[in-house]
Amino acid sequence: MTEEITAALLKFRDERDWAQFHNPKDLALALNIEAAELLELFLWKNAEDANVDKIKEELADVFSYALLLAEKYNLDVKQIILDKIKLNDSKYPVDKAKGTAKKYNEL
Repeated sequence: MTEEITAALLKFRDERDWAQFHNPKDLALALNIEAAELLELFLWKNAEDANVDKIKEELADVFSYALLLAEKYNLDVKQIILDKIKLNDSKYPVDKAKGTAKKYNEL
């Protein structure tokens, strides 16, 4: 699934000659900015009052820049997520982490 999305993003980018602007640093900056725009949708309101259509747009931007950044480094998105889940599993064992929001070093 991510390969199909990444291919569509690259096609969109390349048709506009934007690859010149998509270096890793700028992709990371854009990702952070889009994440901030997503966060802004929740500012000063309850979560249930946030505009879901706008959330979808900003979340799509976040995913898009993340996928483009992964592509720059030839990273397998599925594998890096599975690897991170495995790492978190060892840091947050169920018997210690279940039902708590404490950080792993506080468990």
